[in-house]
Amino acid sequence: MKRYFFMVLGLCFLGFGLQAQTVEKEQNSYENSADRLLSTDGRLTIGGYGEVHFNQALDSDVRSNGKLDVHRMVMLLGYNFSERTQFVTEIEFEHVKEVYIEQAFLQHKLNNYINLKGGLLLIPMGIINEYHEPTTFNGVERPLVDNVIAPTTWREIGFGVSGNVFPATLRYQLYLVNGFNGYNGDGVLNGQNGFRKGRQKGAESYISSPNFTGKVEYYGVRGLNVGLSGYFGNTQSTLYDGIDKNNSNKMAAADSSVVGISMMGLDARFVTGGLQLKGQLYLAGISNTEQYNKFVSSDLGSSMIGYYLEAGYNVLRMSKTGMELIPFIRTEKYNTHHKVAGDLTKNTSYNQSAVTTGLTLKLARGAVVKTDIQFRKSEAGDNWSKVFNAGFGVMF
Repeated sequence: MKRYFFMVLGLCFLGFGLQAQTVEKEQNSYENSADRLLSTDGRLTIGGYGEVHFNQALDSDVRSNGKLDVHRMVMLLGYNFSERTQFVTEIEFEHVKEVYIEQAFLQHKLNNYINLKGGLLLIPMGIINEYHEPTTFNGVERPLVDNVIAPTTWREIGFGVSGNVFPATLRYQLYLVNGFNGYNGDGVLNGQNGFRKGRQKGAESYISSPNFTGKVEYYGVRGLNVGLSGYFGNTQSTLYDGIDKNNSNKMAAADSSVVGISMMGLDARFVTGGLQLKGQLYLAGISNTEQYNKFVSSDLGSSMIGYYLEAGYNVLRMSKTGMELIPFIRTEKYNTHHKVAGDLTKNTSYNQSAVTTGLTLKLARGAVVKTDIQFRKSEAGDNWSKVFNAGFGVMF
């Protein structure tokens, strides 16, 4: 665990060594679609993003069909009621047939440092969950780490505060939200999918206990952004609904249907010249898993870990085309059975490694074409699987 921590921490210090110029009162240079709407003048504002993918498994012995998918098309709408009060919503169509609301929040600015925010909010863990538009990351698909531990796109209903502390060049977010659905008649969480299936997404969500999440980002060195995030609380259970608090048997059963989650994230992004570096680490401790697994017949681990490190370089930096061509490589690893409790045996197939390398061509601001090859292997496997990916994305 210490090895993973120091790998990402080393990336942070690399940024300090390469560029030590302090930026007094400089705004965070990283911006997603919602940030753009919030900073736009006018009453009604419109934005969006989308991506189309091609995925082809490569195997010398087995022939496989490729997959083509309009993975997502998203429309964002914002409305400025006044200079201080704004509303943003994000409506997503996935795979042409599924419709989701990814964000829907009301924000009121108290002063230059504090914004009140409530509604369907993105959980501020890591990088990709907040910056998931296709033009903001390399690779056709999002990193695997952000699929099962901090499951992108992770959003829940809640409220809290956010803002910037300009003298300290810090950005912060602090929210109370409803937690993962851990039990709704059946156990939801397991070792294979991690937390992914527990997202309630604001769709008739229920709450049995609130959870806390927050993030602090430092951007006081030009080109560098370092974030520390956290998520703490219990999963939710429908067994708490309507039971007599004095019925010890029913209370004990309900207590067995939840787990406690303490998750920490550390991330860093650094850009200097054409060089782009990025790293992320998640550590999640899960309590009460022995009782939970027995109650719901699952195999949820008591600790999860995941990280990735990525490097890219814009080879067209010195040209006059206005385009960017970025060869990149990303190595990542995650293990949803980093630790297990009780009689549960670690499943080595849940210990996954991947290497992704490819090209990102930014045709213009907001339009990108991507291609990559991903090599993936579990601890239980002997060979690396290979997948070729290609696609394009837009953001406006």
